[in-house]
Amino acid sequence: MSDIHIRIEGRAGRITLTREKALNALSYDMCLAIDAALKDWAKDDNVALVVFDAAGDKAFCAGGDIAELYETGTKGDFTYGRTFWRDEYRMNARIFEYPKPVVSFLQGFTMGGGVGIGCHGTHRVVGNSSQLSMPECGIGLVPDVGGSLLLSLAPGRLGEYLGTTGHRMTAGDAVYAGFADLYIPEDHWPALIATLAETGDVAALEAAAQQAPDSALKAMQADIDATFAGETSADILTVLKSRDDEFAAGCLKALSRGSPLSFATTVEMIHRLRATTTTMRSALDLEYRFTYRAMEKGDLLEGVRALIIDKDKSPKWQYADGPVPAVAVSQMLQPLGRDALSFEED
Repeated sequence: MSDIHIRIEGRAGRITLTREKALNALSYDMCLAIDAALKDWAKDDNVALVVFDAAGDKAFCAGGDIAELYETGTKGDFTYGRTFWRDEYRMNARIFEYPKPVVSFLQGFTMGGGVGIGCHGTHRVVGNSSQLSMPECGIGLVPDVGGSLLLSLAPGRLGEYLGTTGHRMTAGDAVYAGFADLYIPEDHWPALIATLAETGDVAALEAAAQQAPDSALKAMQADIDATFAGETSADILTVLKSRDDEFAAGCLKALSRGSPLSFATTVEMIHRLRATTTTMRSALDLEYRFTYRAMEKGDLLEGVRALIIDKDKSPKWQYADGPVPAVAVSQMLQPLGRDALSFEED
């Protein structure tokens, strides 16, 4: 497949995303190819570890390829999208639960679906160009691909802030927030990957790691905790509107771009996951409840139309004129019964 290069080099299973012109956006076929390779390598004693990287310097992976999803969804066919998410989430869980080290090198943009393949392994490497984010609310989705778990585990109320505003994290931010582990200058990466392939030993990563740059998020923690601690999205908006400062104004501007339903549901999801003994599978199950309904009952198709297809940047969101009813959030997160996400076992 021209979009991805999967091979074994020495002791390493290598997965390189090669859709450079599309910022390495993840297609359904790429998801299936990654999952198949991971299944094979888990049983291959010659493969000691897995390495994810990507072509180009602009992006590791800027998200999922939603063109086909939009085309089918606008025709009333929701099966393609639901199947894509189901199989993608199974692949995300496989990375998180993998029995061997999984190393990812996250240059440039790592967004949405890129977080799902790049931020669930054992050794997540960022560099000077890294920018990580979960911008799904902006197109009428919620942070998914296991991102909701990372958000629920982030310090303080960073999860609510990052998941609703789509704030882009630098390398220092990503390490601080728990989306990455190691900061290594990017000019060291090719030699490190060669060493990993030769030795099958991740010790070289720790030896090459440097002090992560300062995190602006860490400096913002007090403001974030004070404003994003509300029980609902309406509570958060009330607090932000009561403040007359640059931080609150920036938050309100970012939140105004996204779907109110997605904003409200994201807050509820993070609260649920933080309040329970959460696993990756339980997070993915909750995410799938929303994404399964996102085209039929959510704002996804309108968000994609406004931001990506027509590019008028004027989406007609549900609940744009008032608070999102609690029942609307509950309906998006109700269990799916026989349609619930299941995890294939070998």
